[in-house]
This record gives sequence, structure tokens and C-alpha cells, in this order.
Amino acid sequence: MKKTVLLLLVLFNTYLLADFVSIYRTMGIEEVQKELEKQLQTEEYWNEYLKNTDVSYGYYESNKYVIVADKLSKKIELFKKQDKKFLKLLTQSMISGEKDGDKFTEGDLKTPVGAYRLTRKLTKLDQFYGPFALVTNYPNTFDKSLNKAGHGIWIHGMPLEESREDFTKGCIALDNDNLISLEKNMNFDESVLLISEKNVEPTTKEEMSKVLSFIYSWTDAWRVSDTDKYLAYYSTEFKRANGQDFDAFTKHKKYIFSRKEDKTIRFTNINIIPYPNSLNKKMFKIVMDQHYQTKTYLYDGIKELYIQLDGDKILILSEG
Repeated sequence: MKKTVLLLLVLFNTYLLADFVSIYRTMGIEEVQKELEKQLQTEEYWNEYLKNTDVSYGYYESNKYVIVADKLSKKIELFKKQDKKFLKLLTQSMISGEKDGDKFTEGDLKTPVGAYRLTRKLTKLDQFYGPFALVTNYPNTFDKSLNKAGHGIWIHGMPLEESREDFTKGCIALDNDNLISLEKNMNFDESVLLISEKNVEPTTKEEMSKVLSFIYSWTDAWRVSDTDKYLAYYSTEFKRANGQDFDAFTKHKKYIFSRKEDKTIRFTNINIIPYPNSLNKKMFKIVMDQHYQTKTYLYDGIKELYIQLDGDKILILSEG
């Protein structure tokens, strides 16, 4: 509720209040809502909204911490989103997989490249892994769409009773004191982990405005069952984690949209994460809470989109 009120205040400050009052007076509250939804689909609105917001490491409405692991420089950095800025809390040295490059197969000794969640903390491990480990969700939805394999990618410590090599089998390893410091300075379930092979390129406000306006335009096309507009947001390379490709997805959506059902679709807690990758693409991972309801179906859960920013176009590469 507070976020809705804040958003309305921002919109009223951005556009003339008299315009909305006039629309309400002559056409009613539903037309005011339609006009607000139109504004959310414009880059101009989001440029104004983000005017004083740092988006270098993404846009976050629920995540509070960003961990950036750079395999090239062998450094890991922790940032906290605070007062619309990213505050750097620490920089530490790290080691990663023995082999360079992105992880694709089980046992290839490579650390994956991408954006990941930290899902849990493991203790009572073999002393080789130090005091504890933080588990990533590799392979994520996009990894699976690319048929990447492997598992057990952690951030862990160093052996308690012996020395070890200056590389891992694919995990990220820190000195034990540094691992403890990292964990104490953040909540792992409010964090995102970016793993790159080079410095993560800062996101611009113009790019983030494009992505935010895209979310609302895509949602609107979905809501009104505009098949052509909706499918135009999807890359012909689109593939789900379960293997469903663009052609199969298109056939399914055309069938669903042909019903012309009234739909309620709302997204909250929007997080837009820069997505390092080995495909030479400008990518973002979008994670949102989704409310979807028709007369016969209700879904409340998480929506993930993996998108490519290609010039002025945004294309969805995978979703979950």
C-alpha cells in the first residue's frame, strides 16, 4: 500500500495533477488508472523517477545486497543498497575454478558466469571447506535453457587443517576470516551474486528506464491478450528451462490468448539485475513477485525473465 501511494505521488509530481483530476472528473477513476498505466510504459517517466537513484549494479525493490565476484581480478566485493546509493562494504581476494571460461558441463573445473541467488548456509562440512558454505542456485533457469550442467557451486572457506591449491573445482573460496566477515555484513537471502570474467559494466539510468518501461508494456500486452505485441517481446532464440522453444511457446500462447479471458496481472518487489554472460550480450535478469488471476486460475509466486537489450529493442531469452 505504501509503495502504491508513493508511486502515485511521484506520478502526480511528474505530470500535472490537473490532468488527472480532469480525467477523473470527466471519465472516472478507471480512466485515471489507464492513464497511470500508460505513463508507466514510458521511458520518460522512469528517467524522472530514477533521477537521483544509483543503478550501477541494478535496480532493487526487495534485494538489499549485491555481491560482485570478478574471476579475472580474483576479487569479491559486497555492496549494500542504501539511500538510493550502493555503499561498498568490503573488498576481498578470492579464488575460483581451475579452468578459465564459463561453466557448461559437470566436472569442467570452471566457475559459472551469471547472476545467482544464495539459497542456504551449510555448516558441519568437511574441514576442507572451512567453517561454512553459502550455496548458489546454479544452474538457474537461463543456465538450464542453455543445457548447462553441474551442481554444488558454493562460496566457501579454506581448509582448517591443511593448505590447498590456488584454485577450486568451480566454487568461489575465501580466506576463512573474510568468509565470516562477508556473511556477517549481509543477509544471504536478501542478496544477489554476480559472477563475471571481467569488471561488471555499470548499468545506466537510460538502460534501466528502458527495462522498467518494457516490463509494464509487456504486462499490458499480456493483460489484454494482444498476441502480436506480446510475442514481439520474445527472441526467436527463446527457450524455457524445460526445453520449450519459441515455436512451441508461440503456439501455446496463441491458444491461451484466443480465450480472451479477463486477467489481473500485478508485479511487485521488482529486482532488475545485470547479467554477466559469455554470449557477448547485454543482459538483465528480472525477478518479481507475480499475482495472476483469471476466472478459473490463480497464481501468486515468483516470475523470472532473462532479457537481452539489443539497441532499442528488448527481447526475452528465457523465463520461469
